Parts: sequence; structure tokens; C-alpha cells
Amino acid sequence: MHQMYIDILIDAIIEQFETEENFYTDYLQTSKENWDNWKKGRINLTSEEMQKVKNLFSDYEWMLTQKILRQTILFPEKRNIAVSEYKRLKTLIAKKWLQSGAGMAELIPSKTNREEKNQAFIDLKVTVSYGEWGFDDIVTFRLPATLQGQLEGSKVELLDWVNENLMGTYVGE
Repeated sequence: MHQMYIDILIDAIIEQFETEENFYTDYLQTSKENWDNWKKGRINLTSEEMQKVKNLFSDYEWMLTQKILRQTILFPEKRNIAVSEYKRLKTLIAKKWLQSGAGMAELIPSKTNREEKNQAFIDLKVTVSYGEWGFDDIVTFRLPATLQGQLEGSKVELLDWVNENLMGTYVGE
């Protein structure tokens, strides 16, 4: 199993579930032993479990992970930066979609039960719609809820924020 795949997957898990343990116990409903053995390539997950893993990503994000993995095969020097490259490209794609007018940005409040607002998150979803149900391309970004005030308002303000701040906030560059 490609370690880069596991690295991208773990990053998505931490982003969405805070810990691997929350993911494999609450969502995947498997043991630590099974999870660790799967990560090491010793066992296979069930079809249902693999679908849950894939559901961490939109269809477009899943396709992007596959392209990143292929790049790490062709260019071994990219293996150490697979996660940051995935995040950078996802951000670049969202910006291009929005700048071209094809993409639509939407803020989605987090469904967490956290009492502390500074620990809560909001999701920024950027979508390209093709007018056919189930075929939209979507990329999502989990951002600190403290940014919500900067992001709310007009579409122009949201686009400006994405152009100026998404890369630094999401990727850390």
C-alpha cells in the first residue's frame, strides 16, 4: 500500500474526525488492530468499510488523490510532499473554478456539538455544476469557525477571501 495514500487519508481523517481513533471506532466501526493492519497492508477492509473510507472525499477529491499518487510513482521526489501537494492543488482548482465563473462557493456550518466556538469548524464547499443530478464536481475545505465573520456576506467578498487567503489558511503556505 502506498504510504502517500495513507498520509493523504490520515490528513482527511484528522480534518474531519480530529483523531484516527474517532474515525475507526465511531465511523468505520472497526478495531484499532484491524485499522492498523489495514494501514500496513496486512488485511483488506470490507467493501462497506472501503466505501466509508472513500466517502471522506468527494468524487472529484478522490480523483485528485489518484492523480497525486500517480505523480508520486512517476516522480519519487514528490513522495514527501504528497499531502501538501494534494491540498495545494485542491485549493488552486477551487480558485480557478471561482475565477472562471464556473464554480460556486458556499459556506456550510459544522455539525459538531462543540461548545467552544474557537474549536468549531465551518466547511467551504466549491462546486461546479453541470446541470445533471449527481455529476457536480465538488471540493471542500474545513476552516476554523473563527473565520466565518470574514467569509459571510456577499459573493464578491467570499471570492476575494478565497483568492487572497484560502491557500495560506488551508495549505499553510
